[in-house]
Amino acid sequence: MAAKTIKMFPIISKLYCLGCETELMVRRRPHAVYGGGFVVTDCSTHKVVFKVDGCDVVGKRNELILRHGDGHPLLLMRRKGGGMVEALSFNKVWKGYRLDLEGSGGGSLLKKQLLFTLKESSSSSSSSSCCFAKEGPIRITTQPRTFTNKSWDFEIKGYFPDKSSSILDSKGNVVGFTKELDQFMDSKDVYHVLVNPGIDQAFVFAVIAILDYIYGESTICSS
Repeated sequence: MAAKTIKMFPIISKLYCLGCETELMVRRRPHAVYGGGFVVTDCSTHKVVFKVDGCDVVGKRNELILRHGDGHPLLLMRRKGGGMVEALSFNKVWKGYRLDLEGSGGGSLLKKQLLFTLKESSSSSSSSSCCFAKEGPIRITTQPRTFTNKSWDFEIKGYFPDKSSSILDSKGNVVGFTKELDQFMDSKDVYHVLVNPGIDQAFVFAVIAILDYIYGESTICSS
């Protein structure tokens, strides 16, 4: 019998789309020592796959950076708006941009390409009991539009602070979900994420980084 072909869904890069389900561990970095953010480790190889710099590291509110395990920057996530405009906005919007190095010898960062847009509900906060509310769920649109004829491509279901949230595609298929570890019930600093075959892991953790910020966890500024 021929092996089943796994369809790949690259958003950041096909390099992060694996042909099997992958379990990864997220460990949050303390603000006092590392300035916040978190580190992602592959549970089978024990290698660091991604790092996320919180806004204490980046130095700007409403900005996060996703890095490859070796430290190479992959994605800038920035929340649009600010001040009175943001306060009055019904939906806050995050945009994820691919990052490249301009010039030789480690030049300056260049925001090159918009890859996705995430709209957070006005009810999405640490005091909410669910990502779904009257205003609707948190939804994500990718660029370019290649996955669906709907106005969005992915949505968040569940409550992220409890580490019981899922990322679903527009057909309702779960592409990745968070899972709290029983042995760490007294600590929210460590949890697992399962990513389905063919799904862009870098994209999944970019979304998780934004959820982490929305709910005031490790990536948000400490002061």
